[in-house]
Amino acid sequence: MTKRALIIIDLQNDYYSGGRFPLVNIDAATANAARVLDAARAGGDLVVHVRHEFARDDAPFFAPGTEGAAINGAVAPRDGETVVLKNAVNAFLNTDLKDVLDSNGVADVTIVGAMSHMCVDAATRASSDYGYRTTVVHDAVATRDLDFNGTTVPAAQVHDAAMAALAFAYAAVLSTDAYLGAPAA
Repeated sequence: MTKRALIIIDLQNDYYSGGRFPLVNIDAATANAARVLDAARAGGDLVVHVRHEFARDDAPFFAPGTEGAAINGAVAPRDGETVVLKNAVNAFLNTDLKDVLDSNGVADVTIVGAMSHMCVDAATRASSDYGYRTTVVHDAVATRDLDFNGTTVPAAQVHDAAMAALAFAYAAVLSTDAYLGAPAA
């Protein structure tokens, strides 16, 4: 049996109602992420929480030392669980995430969190590029509307496009129910 890790990316308070950068469907995504987290803990999987802080004083959100930068209580780390602090989109860039996975013998990585088209996308691609068998639990991931070239792209379309791209070449992309019903490798 291979060692599996759950990576929870950026489920931090600024992404929720009342925060500085709220996402669409964040509460539903977090509820599903919490289900995946409960299963990972019960199954003895390595749990890694990734927390983003901007490395500047004028941060638009996730400002260092603020409540908005704290991990949401629904998926809060327990004692002994790894927390990786990042300052870039890619959770592997200039962090010890790969070392944590490798030192724990991880071969399979499951990713949940935010945002679909940014940090989840970057970490998924890097995970796959590093040779981990990677799964994204798509309904445990959230994003927001984007504006491009005078057009507002609804969050659901942003999310679907991001998941479609990842499913094409980088990861298995499953629902929470399908993931929790799938046997461990």
